[in-house]
Amino acid sequence: MPVKILTVVGARPQFIKAAPVTSAITARAGIEELLVHTGQHFDGEMSDVFFDELGIPAPHHNLNIHGGGHGEMTGRMMIALEPVMAEEKPDAVLVYGDTNSTLAGALVAAKLEVPFAHVEAGLRAFQPIPEEINRVVADRLSRWLFCPTEASVKNLFEEGVKANVHRVGDVMYDAVLRVRERAKQKSDILKRLELESGEFRLATVHRAENTDIAESLSKVLNYLKDAGRELPVVLPLHPRTRKAARKFEQSLESEGLIVTDPVGYLDMAALLDGCSSVMTDSGGLQKEAYFYGKPCVTLRDATEWVETVDAGWNRLWRGADYLPRKTIAEYGDGDAAEKIVDILIKEA
Repeated sequence: MPVKILTVVGARPQFIKAAPVTSAITARAGIEELLVHTGQHFDGEMSDVFFDELGIPAPHHNLNIHGGGHGEMTGRMMIALEPVMAEEKPDAVLVYGDTNSTLAGALVAAKLEVPFAHVEAGLRAFQPIPEEINRVVADRLSRWLFCPTEASVKNLFEEGVKANVHRVGDVMYDAVLRVRERAKQKSDILKRLELESGEFRLATVHRAENTDIAESLSKVLNYLKDAGRELPVVLPLHPRTRKAARKFEQSLESEGLIVTDPVGYLDMAALLDGCSSVMTDSGGLQKEAYFYGKPCVTLRDATEWVETVDAGWNRLWRGADYLPRKTIAEYGDGDAAEKIVDILIKEA
């Protein structure tokens, strides 16, 4: 019988990370995948378009759970996930990153004594933020810890986690290699927004630390508005940020700030390819900026992707200037997904 993997995803970054692994599973004998979508990102602009553009099959189960506080959302996901896992009886559960969907999948798998694999294990920003808590808990429960970098391996070792730790490289690099040329051919977003390549910046904002407090949101929006006076800033607006701006009566109107609806993966790839630089609080976009050769400003006071700072491609918005720039070798050669599947076939 093939190894049966139950994959839990729920948010935009997880769809991107899952795509190359799902593709690798589909191409291999001896392993099969059941996809569960929690519904954390549920509208077409944040979910459906990514499945279509990334070639991910429709989920076997869609839990349609979104909204509410962190505890409420995670609890509802766990209640819905438990009967699915109990019914499907997978050989292993696979999750990605640091969302509430990640935490829910990890906790339910642990309660049902199903071996659990965490992609992007070991990352630490060393701050008490929700994403960090989700990662730490998931790592403690994991049978397989798939690390993207040497720093993430070191973090786990320093925490006493040494068994079944695998440095496989970065699955987001796999994804970029799969879609970059296709985005050039398929996306016309620069034309639609009347942008010229190299003559705009790209920004995203969605983290709780920037959106849940009025003063924090004001500071980050003012930072982007100031930057837009020098060079236009394209801001595909996350629903959470739009809702916060309305709640706190924060204006998004400013000369040079081009606010759009959320964009699909091909359009985002085209924006990354065409921009001069990136400003973001997204962990994934910090890496993608590097993959596209774009300098990044991280709109946070810490980052889990420390190698991007050490290599001079990234800096914190209230931190020191860029270090001398160099290549980051440890993200791998675009075969992280294959390495993950190899291990799961052999050990699950």
